[in-house]
Amino acid sequence: MEPPKLPWMAWSPGERVVVRYRDDDGAPRDALGYLREVAPDHVTVETKRGVVVVHARTMITGKKVPPPPQR
Repeated sequence: MEPPKLPWMAWSPGERVVVRYRDDDGAPRDALGYLREVAPDHVTVETKRGVVVVHARTMITGKKVPPPPQR
């Protein structure tokens, strides 16, 4: 049997993404920013507040998003 597909493995570093995940207390959080690293067990997102490593076991959902609006 083939393992389940990991949607984030189709993403590429440099793309803008949002990933919803659960923090240590179980509260949902969002990491919005530019993808820096993709691995089967985590993604690394550079956000306005700094770099966030989101582990696969905590991910709820995620998707690619368009660039921020120009000011």
